[in-house]
Amino acid sequence: MKLDAKIPEGPLEEKWSVYKRTAKIVNPANRKKLDVIVIGTGLAGSSVAASLGEMGYNVKSFCFQDSARRAHSVAAQGGVNAAKNYKNDGDSVYRMFMDTIKGGDFRAREGNVYRMAECSLNLIDQAVAQGVPFGREYGGYLNNRSFGGVQVSRTFYSRGQTGQQLLLGAYQALMRQVSKGTVNLAAKHELLDVVLIEGKARGVIIRNLDTGAIERHAAHAVVLATGGYGKIYFLSTLAMGCNGSAIWRAHKKGALMASPSWIQIHPTSLPQSGDYQSKLTLMSESLRNDGRIWVPLKADDIRKPNDIPEAERDYYLERRYPSFGNLAPRDIASRAAKERIDAGFGIGPLKNAVYLDFSKAIHNLGKDNIKEKYGNLFDMYYKITGYDAYQEPMMISPSAHFSMGGLWVDYELMTTIPGLFALGEANFADHGANRLGANSLLQASVDGYFIAPYTIANYLSDEVKTGKISTDHPAFQEAEEAVKKQIQQLIDINGNRTVDNYHKTLGKILYDYCGLARKEAGLLYAIEEIRKLKEDFYQNVKVPGNGNQMNAELEKAGRMADYFEIGELMCFDALTRKESCGAHFREEYQTADGEALRNDAEYQFISAWEWKGDTTEPILHKEALIFETVQPTVRSYK
Repeated sequence: MKLDAKIPEGPLEEKWSVYKRTAKIVNPANRKKLDVIVIGTGLAGSSVAASLGEMGYNVKSFCFQDSARRAHSVAAQGGVNAAKNYKNDGDSVYRMFMDTIKGGDFRAREGNVYRMAECSLNLIDQAVAQGVPFGREYGGYLNNRSFGGVQVSRTFYSRGQTGQQLLLGAYQALMRQVSKGTVNLAAKHELLDVVLIEGKARGVIIRNLDTGAIERHAAHAVVLATGGYGKIYFLSTLAMGCNGSAIWRAHKKGALMASPSWIQIHPTSLPQSGDYQSKLTLMSESLRNDGRIWVPLKADDIRKPNDIPEAERDYYLERRYPSFGNLAPRDIASRAAKERIDAGFGIGPLKNAVYLDFSKAIHNLGKDNIKEKYGNLFDMYYKITGYDAYQEPMMISPSAHFSMGGLWVDYELMTTIPGLFALGEANFADHGANRLGANSLLQASVDGYFIAPYTIANYLSDEVKTGKISTDHPAFQEAEEAVKKQIQQLIDINGNRTVDNYHKTLGKILYDYCGLARKEAGLLYAIEEIRKLKEDFYQNVKVPGNGNQMNAELEKAGRMADYFEIGELMCFDALTRKESCGAHFREEYQTADGEALRNDAEYQFISAWEWKGDTTEPILHKEALIFETVQPTVRSYK
């Protein structure tokens, strides 16, 4: 299989303009003849569904939540990046492009990354027009703050709830189209399979989560905007319902999966407090603007943080990375925290955390100023922990968060299945081996508002003469029978072990052997253990009830079945990439001072995996990364 990224010719800064000038379009009368299915109602899903509806296409939108507003984009806190240079501190589209390429450890396409930076300029204006209440200066100008991996202020924010505010803007745009009749929105519906006819994506099989009914839906194109699969670790910053099943079902139908082992561990999560937990809480990276991270200089120090004098504190990020300090990128900050914790300097009841201290900022800026910036985050911390972060440091710890890997897509955001598009975190395209903070909301938004409306139209221009797609086609019947068979298989097992127990076990295997650090022996062991666990699952899992009714355990069991396969592929991907880059840290490949050691000569490519069946190892395809504008260098934040 030859991977064609379809990057337009010409200078980097002109590629997107060239594409838009030459892309085919569909006239308004013909748009009414074309159907598009959008799975997911987060920022990427809502924005693309609203955009396509406004253009006149017939759109069906599905989400598994009880409301489109509860998509997980709502949980993003710290901000959204845009190269507006409002602070006049040297920012530009090119600088943002360079920061992102470097932040991803030179493992992303130049064309895609530059386009994201270019489109960022329009996003803020659109969001303001939608009513998003960004933070402002005293005089009314939009304010910015910094995030990890950059030395300028380009992050626009709404206190600590930027994702929620952006999602409400996209949701309003979506509901406007619902009221106009161009978008048909269905909540509590989950994708179970993608239907292909003559090699093209022509529809989906959906389960109504309220009734258990299996439904067929046909379209000329299908868009997956279903987020990432970081919940595979069980303990993560993601909501319990987040999962990777939509993109995995597409993968098993022929869509290649790219760089699945590149999963970000966020450095600023609340630490685990016991085995009873099912998720962890994210504290925004924006806190690292004013908070200082430290551990005691003495191992196993049991003193309260305010009793430890300044001279006996190790501000290890400032010590190791003086140029960026507490704003080192997430992968580096997380590994540095793990190193200190593993060395015996962790704090808290389980010795699994580090301090995030605001005492200096409060002294210099005043409590009211800090409260204005981060007040809701401090309130959330107090409600969860009972500690007042205005009076003593927060306790934070690394936690599984964002998946840079996802479905392989070309420049048009189309997968290797014609007519099947993947947007936002569901694809791999813009972040390389590590995502810079506040680029997630950006990617999801520009994919849906500014990129996919052009690229999907370019594809649909050749579908005008196709006519309506019928759900009576044998391909729909075959796909429906397959999902019903799997549902019945899970119910018939009737074992004695819960889905959550399997999920916890798998999550611990992956965190220990394919988490912040990996090595060959551990990855081989993890693959073996995942296979054993999967075999046990199909013999002993307990799924009460039946498939013809509301059944939350059945939903979880189906997602768990996918997690075993995703987890195994994550380990395969990490095993074959014999280098360290970004979030992928192979212990065998590091510098003398413990930093990631890339191997550009052999591994300057995107890993794209092809599914070959349950009992056959996946096939690796390589998309070579060509750098015409930048030259990969040693990634240093010192």
